[in-house]
Amino acid sequence: MSDKTILVVGTYDTKNDELEYMVERVRAMGGGTLSMDISVLGDPENPTDLSKHDVAEAGGSSIQAAIDSGDENTAMQIMAKGARLLARKLHAEGKFDGVVVLGGTMGTDVALDICQGLPLGVPKYVVSTVSFSPLIEPQRLSADIQMILWAGGLYGLNSVCKSSLSQAAGAVLGAARAVEPPTQDRPMVGMTSLGSSCLKYMKKLKPELEKRGFEVAIFHATGMGGMAYESVARDGGFACVMDFALPELGNLLAGSVINGGDDRMMNAGRAGIPQIVAPGCLDLIDFAGWQEIPEQYRDRPFHAHNRLIKCSALNAEERRETAREIAKRLKASETPAHVILTNGGIEEWDREGQEAHDPAAFGEFCVEMRQQMTDPIQFTELDCHINDQAFVDAVLQIFDRWIADGTIKTGGR
Repeated sequence: MSDKTILVVGTYDTKNDELEYMVERVRAMGGGTLSMDISVLGDPENPTDLSKHDVAEAGGSSIQAAIDSGDENTAMQIMAKGARLLARKLHAEGKFDGVVVLGGTMGTDVALDICQGLPLGVPKYVVSTVSFSPLIEPQRLSADIQMILWAGGLYGLNSVCKSSLSQAAGAVLGAARAVEPPTQDRPMVGMTSLGSSCLKYMKKLKPELEKRGFEVAIFHATGMGGMAYESVARDGGFACVMDFALPELGNLLAGSVINGGDDRMMNAGRAGIPQIVAPGCLDLIDFAGWQEIPEQYRDRPFHAHNRLIKCSALNAEERRETAREIAKRLKASETPAHVILTNGGIEEWDREGQEAHDPAAFGEFCVEMRQQMTDPIQFTELDCHINDQAFVDAVLQIFDRWIADGTIKTGGR
C-alpha cells in the first residue's frame, strides 16, 4: 500500500517516456500515482488515469473544440482551464497529495495554472525547460511552487534529464510525506510587513494577538510574499487581516516587477475578511538589485537595502496616486476596512536625518489620504510614527472592538 499519491501531469502524446519515468520513480519509492494527460492532438502509449477528454470537459469544453480552434495557444488554454479545475476537484476529494508537472513552454503555461488552483500546503513541483526564466511572470507563481530546470530533456530520455526528473519525483513525494498543511484549530490573522529594520510593529502585535487566541502569519511584502498573502485571503484563510506594508501597491503603479499582483489589496474584501490597513513603507519604489534605476527616479532619495533590493522615493503626486488607489480598492470591500494613518512617518527610513525623509511629499500624501478615506472606509489619524507604541495600541483597540461586536470571528477557520 502506498502512503501518498502524486498527480503526474503532462502531454503524454509527446513526453510519454519522460512522464512514465517519473511515475516509475515515485512508485519505486513507495508512492502512488495518478496520471493526467493534457495532450490535444495525439494519444499516450497507454491510457492515463485522467484522459485529455476528461481534462477538456472539466473546463466546459472538448478536445474537438481545442482542435477546431486551429491555434495551439487557444487549445492549450482550454486544457489549462480544465486541468486546473479538475486538479482542484480531485484534491478536494482526497485523490492525491502532491503534483508534479512536466513541460516546455506550453506545459509550463498549463502547470502554472494547475498550481495556482491548489491550496497552500499542497506540494507543487514543475519540471520545465524555462524554470527560473524571466519569461515567467512573477504573479503567475503560486505561493509554495517549486521548480527544477529540465536540463537536456527537450526530446527523449538521457542520463542528464533523468537527473532532473528523478529529483523532482523524489522531492514531490518527500514533500507530500513531510508537509504539515495549515491547520484550522485557531483563527488566523494575516499581517504584511517588511524586515524589522524598517517596520517594527509585528514584534509587539504578534504576542498580543496570540494572547487573544489567534495564530499570526506575517508575510514579507516583497512581491512573492504579497502574492502568498493574497492567495490565502482569496481562499478565506484569515479571520482578519492587518495589511500594514503596502510597497507592493506603489511598485505595481510604478511598473516595478516587485509587486504583489494586480489584485493586491482586493482579495480579503472579496472573501468577507475584515481589514485593518496602514500605508507602511508606501513612500518607496523597490527595484531589483540587478536593475538600472530608470532615469525618472535617479534624482530621488535613494536607499540600497542589499544586493537584491534598492529603493527610490515616490514624489508628491505619485504618493497622492497611491492614496487614491488605496481608497478605490478598499471601497470595493464587502466587509469593514479601517485605515490608520500615522502622520509622523510610515517607515524607519523616513525619520528626520534618514535617506527617505521628505516631509513635503509625505505631507501631500497625508492630505490626499484625509480626502480619500471616506465612507464606507473607517479612518483614524494618529500623531505618531508607525513604529511607535501608539500605533500598536490603536490597532489592538480596533481589533478588540471588532471581536466584541462580532466583526471578527473567534472560532476556528
